Amino acid sequence: MSAGSSSRSQTSADPVQLLYTAHHGWLLGLLRRRLNCPHGAADLAHDTFVRVLQRPEAVPDLREPRAYLTTIARGLLYDHWRRRSLEQAWLDTLAALPEDMVPSPEETLSIRETLQQLDDMLGRLAPKAREAFVLSQLQGLGYAQIAAQLKVSERTVKRYMAQGFELCLTLMD
Repeated sequence: MSAGSSSRSQTSADPVQLLYTAHHGWLLGLLRRRLNCPHGAADLAHDTFVRVLQRPEAVPDLREPRAYLTTIARGLLYDHWRRRSLEQAWLDTLAALPEDMVPSPEETLSIRETLQQLDDMLGRLAPKAREAFVLSQLQGLGYAQIAAQLKVSERTVKRYMAQGFELCLTLMD
């Protein structure tokens, strides 16, 4: 192999691979500090690069690769904490039930899967639309109360609710 072909293979290296090589260690350290869990950090770093692989065309034009990776990782962290909060709420609910009302392992699995699907669905909504939908459907607040709490108009709350119901209908098909 000539020197010219060797340098050509280095310059034509996969941009995602170069991004990974240059920044994986940094990202892993950042996530370790945020999670205080090396295994969880490794999982989220992996998931971050999986997301990068879903849009490899964006990588060659990156001016701030660490900002790009941080944005992806932050979203994954948010999802992680939301899932964790949901799981803790479920465990708290189970702990508060009388022993004779505790669901079987099969029922528990079914409930957890349903909660995960609901969380995934709500995750597709914009944050304020998600909050409006939860306030209405889970806390029973009226549109005027939601509007006051979110500091938006009732019309905006109606739009948010329509988005939530439309997503529910779409997922039922």
